Amino acid sequence: MIDAHLVVERPRFRLDVRLRAEPGEVVALLGPNGAGKTTALRVLAGLTAPSGGHVTIDGVPMGARPPERRPIGMVFQDYLLFPHMSALENVAFGPRCHGSGRAEARRAAAAWLERVGLAEHRDARPGNLSGGQAQRVALARALAVRPRLLLLDEPLAALDAHTRMEVRARLRHHLEGFTGACVLVTHDPLDAMVLADRLVVIEHGVLVQEGTPAEVARHPRTGYVARLVGLNLYRGDAEGHEVRVEPSAASGTAPGKGLVLSVSEDLKGPAFVAFPPSAVALYRARPDGTPRNLWPAVIEGVERHGDRVRVHLGGPVAAAADITPAAVAELGLSPGQEVWAAVKATETHAYPAGSA
Repeated sequence: MIDAHLVVERPRFRLDVRLRAEPGEVVALLGPNGAGKTTALRVLAGLTAPSGGHVTIDGVPMGARPPERRPIGMVFQDYLLFPHMSALENVAFGPRCHGSGRAEARRAAAAWLERVGLAEHRDARPGNLSGGQAQRVALARALAVRPRLLLLDEPLAALDAHTRMEVRARLRHHLEGFTGACVLVTHDPLDAMVLADRLVVIEHGVLVQEGTPAEVARHPRTGYVARLVGLNLYRGDAEGHEVRVEPSAASGTAPGKGLVLSVSEDLKGPAFVAFPPSAVALYRARPDGTPRNLWPAVIEGVERHGDRVRVHLGGPVAAAADITPAAVAELGLSPGQEVWAAVKATETHAYPAGSA
């Protein structure tokens, strides 16, 4: 088991995060650029000296142990394979550093290359491997030292979209057979949702949310997390089936006069309201029948989003709406245009803001 309190003090940044991971568990560390994810990983690996806290692996304090004396394997974002060595020699490097003889290390390396499906590439140098193959060599090298903690720093970031999908599936398979704990740093929510058992989200050096992928996706607690899982998120005050949401800072609407959203849940007190961009309907003129959740908005931007079009809205609240290209043409949408936005109460999800 991994038990860590990671503290790093810098002139304009402080990391203070507690992190736990059980044997066989994959924990994904997520956060915006500059949140402290890579710093946290480097402290776990012993590559960055902490300002305080502790790192304990299977009950043993790591303290001042240098990286090579920690039971840790690490896959870096750019893999850091030795270009002058073959795939076999790269994988054997780890066991050699941990005291294995040359023959023993090469046998272990060959076995790991077999497990990751690269036995026929044992003599190839990194420059002759594809991105996916290089990633598997780096993973084999990390696992060959039999680590109790595996650290993955953006392991799929260097791959193209097609290769990424294939390697992600392979990586999940290998992680399922790993008996130690694994901490994965990624910017990609799909990587996190597919590979991780638990998500830990940090912003500005502190933990803001953690839970299973399903829990985090259903109950985002910050704007960053909501964007990560593709939701519009607002915080407000609930009274029964209504939540009063404070206006956007740039809207010009006076505080206390924000939007009142009707929701299915019966709540009282601080609450979050979330709904997907696909739930937002747009109209050129105020629609008849006055839907329960209706507000005037201004088009701030229009962009392609997969097979849909994402429309960014300003107004009493900022929102994103996903509509079809045909709807964009029919509505004649363009930046600066005034529209009406509507969301059915049954499409919203409200939950208390005071609990994780």
